[in-house]
Amino acid sequence: MDLRQLEYFVAVAEERNFTRAAERVHISQSGVSAQIRQLERELGAELFDRSSRTVTLTVAGKAALEHARATLAAAGTIGQAVAEVSELIRGRLTVGMVIGCTITPLFDALAAFHGAHPGVELALLEDGSDRLVEGVRAGDIDLALIGAAHSTPDGLDSLTIIDERLVVAVPAGHPLAEQRSVELRDLTAHPLVCMPPGTGLRTVFDDACAAQGLHPAIALEASAADSIAALADRGLGVGVLSESMAAGYGDRLTALAIDDVDTPALLALVWKRAHNPALRELLGQARRAFAPA
Repeated sequence: MDLRQLEYFVAVAEERNFTRAAERVHISQSGVSAQIRQLERELGAELFDRSSRTVTLTVAGKAALEHARATLAAAGTIGQAVAEVSELIRGRLTVGMVIGCTITPLFDALAAFHGAHPGVELALLEDGSDRLVEGVRAGDIDLALIGAAHSTPDGLDSLTIIDERLVVAVPAGHPLAEQRSVELRDLTAHPLVCMPPGTGLRTVFDDACAAQGLHPAIALEASAADSIAALADRGLGVGVLSESMAAGYGDRLTALAIDDVDTPALLALVWKRAHNPALRELLGQARRAFAPA
């Protein structure tokens, strides 16, 4: 008795016809009949009543059917388990990261995953958030760390890492430095240093300005928070950052809340599906790395 014989047996039982069963399993009718006869000889009992045009199960056939189905299901589970282990031994994951990212827990997650599964090749690429989302949707990128406005992209699974408001950062002596907060209209009198279009921070800022019909002067664009802070510190423009980003430069820049921008900027991990066992493992490492201390 082998799995092929059981597959043919189940097909005939469900189709109630040898011809349709043969079409289902993609072999000739004579091949199905021969294998069923062989199975019946091994079991010592007829499994089908062939006396009419419609094939029906005998009492022995009825007794065997559910066991045959269970055996085939178990064999499929074994194959799936082996395939998953194989993907964790040898595979490839492509991870996307928004340009200028300095979120070290992502690197911790990648290092932990690599240590546990050194046979899985990791590819890391940087790009704008919009393009990273497109790559995830297309299946070219398995997991991406993106910036977003309002909410995470529709149709993708996600894990929000940061959800916070925008601030502006100015050096000592700047006309805004003595204020506790600002409004968008206050910023139109000053050159700004922002993230480039396509990033979550820039989208939040641009949408808020458009809602009020404002057209601020974007003097410079930089993808990394360090660059924005350095440019703002040198008086080249008012830096637009998130709260946690600005907090890292408190020794030389003053962060001011923007009172009339309530929409949060998000930093999130996004992925299309987690059927790939290697991706599931990496997501587990990411959740642990980003978990609150």
